[in-house]
Amino acid sequence: MTPSLTGSAELRRFADAMRLRAVRMVAPHGFGYLGQVLSSAEAVATLYRTCYRPETDQIVCSPGHYIIAAFAAAAETGQLDETLLSTYGHEDSALEAIGTERSPAVDLTCGSLGTGLSGAVGFALSNRLRGDDEARVFVIVSDGELEEGQLWEAALFAGHHRLDRLVVVLDANDSQVDGPVSSITTIEPMAAKWESFGWDAYDVDGHDVDALSEALASALQTDRPSVVIARTSTTRGLSVLPADADGHFIKLPAALAHEAVAELEARGA
Repeated sequence: MTPSLTGSAELRRFADAMRLRAVRMVAPHGFGYLGQVLSSAEAVATLYRTCYRPETDQIVCSPGHYIIAAFAAAAETGQLDETLLSTYGHEDSALEAIGTERSPAVDLTCGSLGTGLSGAVGFALSNRLRGDDEARVFVIVSDGELEEGQLWEAALFAGHHRLDRLVVVLDANDSQVDGPVSSITTIEPMAAKWESFGWDAYDVDGHDVDALSEALASALQTDRPSVVIARTSTTRGLSVLPADADGHFIKLPAALAHEAVAELEARGA
């Protein structure tokens, strides 16, 4: 399956369709990792619809709880049986709430935060050593993972070896379990840090599909590894959420889930 170039309206629809699928996955539990989809929806939608070729490329979901976004996107593109989404987070389901080595729809997902880039670097280096100059490696990373030393070791290695077919999509939503990332550790200036490690960095509004499309297109043309820093919000796209909603792990009682579904369906998701 080769993704077709698509317009901004379709990318926004795709993002909202991911949100709707995520709401329905989380609703039976009354809480879950919905904020991660709300923040990353436009970035993941743009990646899946304009760049990622599942028969050729590899995709890594570094933060295991973001696997819900990968499941939603894969179902939307026909890479995952959408009927399986109703089993998300249930006992013995292959669609676990936090990704594992058996998670479908991705080449690798990680439970321990900060480790996914290492795996992605391994894929990119392996592809080069095998003479595969077609495959690209995309890795979804969260800004909280920038607190992990292993991530920067992998970034340093990738920059040194100029792994130019490696692209990080960084969901910078300033959210982690302990509170805002910026209140825990200073990770700014993010772009400058990646650039100092030998990467090209594109810092954009993560809910602007045109900016994301342009950044990803540029990332695929450079001769160095690239990172697209997507500035996002964990409550984006759902106005019905309470103002104090905990974006890391959103509570979604039945009445609120019904309102969320109605809002997204009314918007054409």
